[in-house]
Amino acid sequence: MTDISSLLEPVRLGPYALKNRIVMSPMTRNRSPGAVPNQLNAQYYAQRASAGLIVTESTAISPQGLGWIDSPGLYSGEQIAGWRAVTDAVHARDGRIFVQLWHTGRCSHVCVQPGGQAPVAPSVVPSRGRSRTPAGRLEHSVPRALELEELPGIVGQYRQAAANALAAGFDGVEVHAGNGYLLDQFLRDCTNRRTDAYGGSAHNRCRLMLEVLRAVAQECGCDRVGVRISPTNPHHDMVDSDPENLFSTAVAGLNDIAPVYLHVVEGATAPGAAQIPFDYGKLRALFSGIYIANNGYTCERAVEALAQHTADMFAFGRFYVANPDLVERLRVGACLNPFDPETLYDGGVRGYTDYPLLATA
Repeated sequence: MTDISSLLEPVRLGPYALKNRIVMSPMTRNRSPGAVPNQLNAQYYAQRASAGLIVTESTAISPQGLGWIDSPGLYSGEQIAGWRAVTDAVHARDGRIFVQLWHTGRCSHVCVQPGGQAPVAPSVVPSRGRSRTPAGRLEHSVPRALELEELPGIVGQYRQAAANALAAGFDGVEVHAGNGYLLDQFLRDCTNRRTDAYGGSAHNRCRLMLEVLRAVAQECGCDRVGVRISPTNPHHDMVDSDPENLFSTAVAGLNDIAPVYLHVVEGATAPGAAQIPFDYGKLRALFSGIYIANNGYTCERAVEALAQHTADMFAFGRFYVANPDLVERLRVGACLNPFDPETLYDGGVRGYTDYPLLATA
């Protein structure tokens, strides 16, 4: 049995002394009807408060940022109040929780966009994915390219969402710049075909992400801001011609802003997907803050990575779906509940808050 005591040691993250190095990864769960967090969400996150850090599911910064129904937002008073119930429940169990701020960009459908407008993107490059809509699962709509004069407004949406996060009691925010959503669409050259200051070179393609991080850090303080990237994840048809150069450029720019952590999805997340070679150790060496590693980590692999200083914290997704008391189970070497993929997005209690705790198993 692997000695996981190193994963259970406290770690400093900005102003916080976290209980351990285990992170609950952000995961879409489709349990917030009307885009408003509710008491069921509060119960779900509170069950998992023994994590060193919880990062919430992707949370829309504006109605335009929504990609599908039943995912939460953070742009209205009702949503702030709903999230306040969540953060209060987590804090009551001595947990720490960051909200992941999200704009889906082209990964949306006209029927969930304000006024039935087309989704927005850096360029008119459609996505082949699907969105959950009131009419069922529909292919993403063809996007329109954002005008240059609209980009300060996008930055402003992130800034306001960060302010709303503080009002909702979050300990910090994670800016989602990965997995094929808007900021990732600006980063990668498969979706960014602009010829202005936000397109072309790697430096230009990083510009919007860095402007967003700077604005969010001004609201929250850089020691309460993290960012998530996914350099080689092909989710939503994403690829880049030179990911090593692009993300080295991105991390160099991030260091100037000094977010407290860099959360990296290392490789492709879909089962059986081809893995593109990439030097994640170089990113770890380049970044000056906490490095959170994500994607396919077991306890054994995490312990080894920590010993080799290739990561500081480790995010677990499916383990946390099925095991609300994951930390306790790992501490005592107990068996883990099996993950049920059929209930991942079903809505309701089943497969959400009804996974058994170790004490009642």
